[in-house]
Amino acid sequence: MSAAPATNSARVSAEAAGEVLEVALAGRWHITETRPGWTAVLAGRSPRWVRVSVDQVEKWDSSLLLFLFEMQQWCRMAGAHCDTEALPEKLTALLAQLSRSHETSVPFDRTENFITAVGRATMEVWQKGSDISHFVGECTLSLVKLAQQPHKFRWRDCLHEMQQCGAMALPIVSLISFLVGLTLAYTGALVLRQYGGDIYVADLVGLSMVREMGALMTAIVLAGRTGAAFSAHLGNMKANEEIDALESLGISPVDFLVAPRLLALGLMMPLLSLYANCLGIAGGMTVAAMVLEISPTAYWVEMLTIVDLSDVASGLIKAVTFGAIVGLAGCLRGLQAERSAAGVGRAATSAVVTAIVFIIVADAIYAVIFDILGI
Repeated sequence: MSAAPATNSARVSAEAAGEVLEVALAGRWHITETRPGWTAVLAGRSPRWVRVSVDQVEKWDSSLLLFLFEMQQWCRMAGAHCDTEALPEKLTALLAQLSRSHETSVPFDRTENFITAVGRATMEVWQKGSDISHFVGECTLSLVKLAQQPHKFRWRDCLHEMQQCGAMALPIVSLISFLVGLTLAYTGALVLRQYGGDIYVADLVGLSMVREMGALMTAIVLAGRTGAAFSAHLGNMKANEEIDALESLGISPVDFLVAPRLLALGLMMPLLSLYANCLGIAGGMTVAAMVLEISPTAYWVEMLTIVDLSDVASGLIKAVTFGAIVGLAGCLRGLQAERSAAGVGRAATSAVVTAIVFIIVADAIYAVIFDILGI
């Protein structure tokens, strides 16, 4: 069916083959001119599969996007599958962005073949893994370049980031670490005092803080504070085309923006972890003195019988790894952010989620490795 008499105007032809409706778009689609409506194209039909092609479209603007969006929304309402594989990549990206900005309670299409859905999900996971590997490789090369040519590194930016992610994070790290040590001591006291082992609360708190909770809680705090800040800052720069300006000048964004942040976080994370260990032990000591009536001296002496340098070293190794994960997740999501305010917000959220997931996975891997090595 032809939607307009002029050969160069926007027109749509639709041919039904069983439950499949083949929709072909052609002509010039301009927002200032009349465009075909999806209801008129359907003409009362209720297909289960809609396949669209734009091979004969000469020029297009948002008018074509609005038509495709109308078609896509109808498919979701009717439970029909909307096949947009034939659309150009740029048009598909714009349509996806328009759909996200008009999110409704309409359910997503679930008529797609299960094997096809699994295949697409697998390819998406593979692509995301490839992007992460590529970014980690670029950061590694940038840090190698730093070691070879330290005079070309932006040390002023690195010192500024060290202040932001280190000194400025001390209040929240202090509060969280002290309360974690307090909670561990109270929980341990409930069990230990039943067996007359009150003094062993020092062993429980000291070992837990030094090996696990100090580095882990500091990393989670920095993931929500520093990782999100990295992502939002870089995402905003991308939205303002500042990163494109750097690339047009031949400056690598990884060297200029990412490397100083990674180095700053990698240096400050172990220090914050040691600080968190001290505050957590102090929290446990407070509970021991007030609830269990154990003197600080006895608490400290008992803790030293089980905590040694290998425990401290294992916590520092985790802290360095967690710091690298937080920095990489924040910078990666920031560079991948969409060029809009909503995209920057989603990038910050994704950075926090990604960092926390990889921190937990890395902590579990370290637990297995340290157990095998007997550390």
